[in-house]
Amino acid sequence: MTEALTASIRKRMPLCETLGVKAHSLTREKAVFSLDWQEKLTTGNNILHGGCIMALADATGAAVAYENLPDDANWTSTIESKTNFIGAVKEGTIIATATPLHVGYSTIVVETEIRKEGKLIAKITQTQTVLRPRN
Repeated sequence: MTEALTASIRKRMPLCETLGVKAHSLTREKAVFSLDWQEKLTTGNNILHGGCIMALADATGAAVAYENLPDDANWTSTIESKTNFIGAVKEGTIIATATPLHVGYSTIVVETEIRKEGKLIAKITQTQTVLRPRN
């Protein structure tokens, strides 16, 4: 994790600060973020809330999409997201790894895997719209 990258991501996406998301790396090819299990982020039976997992995936996917924006674009926004939950998290740290599947003029499709100690927890595919300034 780089503190400067984490600070930058948290400034751009304030929910990441609220959840405690940490940024480990970010390139056009891949983003890696993490989230520590915290009791305040759980649902019944001390399981990390699925919404927190989805928020981590969305932030990680959005970051890699942002890195792939065309020169004439200034932002991206999620317009579709599909999550498959495969495992539950009752402690520890989850790692999100996002990679672009398609980088187009108007959309960017990203796939994100959430893992804990190598075990797949969730698989997410999202579509980001490419936003350009209005003249």
